[in-house]
Amino acid sequence: MKTINRRHLLKSSALLGAGAFLLPRFSIGQSGPAPSKRVNLAFVGCNGIALTYIGEKSFNVVAMCDVDSKRITETKAKFPHLAQIKEFSDYRVMLDKMGADIDIVVVSTPDHTHFPITMEAMQRGKHVFTQKPLTHDVWQARTLVKAAEKYKVQTCMGNQGHTTDGIRQMREWYEAGLLGQVKSVKAWFPGGAGNRLSSVYPPPAEPVPNGLDWDNWVGPVAETPYNKAYAPFNWRQFVQFGSGKLGDWFCHICDGPVWILDLFEPTAIEAVKLEDEKDGYYPAASIIKMDFPSRGDKAPCTLTWHDGKNKPAPPADANGTKNEKGGKEFGSYWEGGEDSYFLDNRSDHPTLCNKEKMAELKRSNAFPSQKYPRVPKGGPLQELVRAVSGEGPAAGSSFDYAARLTEVGCLGMIAQRFGGRIEWDSKNMKITNRPELNTYLKQPVRKGWEYGEDLWKA
Repeated sequence: MKTINRRHLLKSSALLGAGAFLLPRFSIGQSGPAPSKRVNLAFVGCNGIALTYIGEKSFNVVAMCDVDSKRITETKAKFPHLAQIKEFSDYRVMLDKMGADIDIVVVSTPDHTHFPITMEAMQRGKHVFTQKPLTHDVWQARTLVKAAEKYKVQTCMGNQGHTTDGIRQMREWYEAGLLGQVKSVKAWFPGGAGNRLSSVYPPPAEPVPNGLDWDNWVGPVAETPYNKAYAPFNWRQFVQFGSGKLGDWFCHICDGPVWILDLFEPTAIEAVKLEDEKDGYYPAASIIKMDFPSRGDKAPCTLTWHDGKNKPAPPADANGTKNEKGGKEFGSYWEGGEDSYFLDNRSDHPTLCNKEKMAELKRSNAFPSQKYPRVPKGGPLQELVRAVSGEGPAAGSSFDYAARLTEVGCLGMIAQRFGGRIEWDSKNMKITNRPELNTYLKQPVRKGWEYGEDLWKA
């Protein structure tokens, strides 16, 4: 089985550093492609969450890359129109051979490989769509913002809720004063970190399945023997590969609170409660409190994350909030004014927690008129395709925003791992009260996987 060619990676990086920058086929500001041309997509990671988009026939998929050949086979069987699409096991080889024909690289891999794949694509002038969470640590998030500015490509993170009408409607309510000064947001996800398939950590070595390029799957983190507890499904619970349920769902559930209330720079993050902590894993359940100072005319606010069985008590005026889609009651409660409000698990379907008052406001047409343009239906990848083709504006969850949202989640993940209180200096990117934790703001990488260091040089 072929492993990573690190010399190839270093050679590519050296060429790019010497000025071998490749312009995208469709550049920012361009009016759009000629009528005969379509926006070409290449998928890195072709199963799991990728199935949300890869089979959509309106997309012009030209290449598929996955370290597990069986995953591509399964996807092609599910979507016969993809049967003849060229396939690869190494994203760098794909970009070498087909770079001239690729406009957007769609990254749908485990969290720990989002950053290197996204950086490689951007360095080659490709627009990028990366699933959430955008990165695995704070430094990576800030580096992607620098990269987007340098390489002048369109970007988007895959948090679907940011394209909905509901998140815009909630912002309109807030800016019209309907919510008053929001001083507390309680967000929750009912699941824990995931199923722990091994009774020991690290799980013992097992034979690598045929068709899986395990070295490439491990990617930038320390060499790790294969075990089925990691792949293909349960990597999210392990700290070196995933981001736990906080990392998985923060970018959905807290998209609304962060975007609407400007909750980007907490001053303190505290692990109020951690349950079933084990080395190498995220806790099975947690309560993480984040304190935000005043932001302009916005009052100080506390955002508290709950997962596992730690569902917060509803506000005093609640009498039956419910997610209008799917019936699962989880999302975020907002409190501070005369009333409390609720956003669902994708930061959509805003509602007053008091159903009778909500109904009365609807009857009296008391809500503010539309202020923010709505996104055409289709979701964030369609939004990015329209931006690249010149048929729409930049994606709302471009890296300028998505990286800041992801950074807040990454700080919560550090609190989950190490407990206690963390005092955060956002301007200088430092934990001030526990300096030994600063090393976890930027995870170490294996030789040959170094990306983005040049972007930090003066």
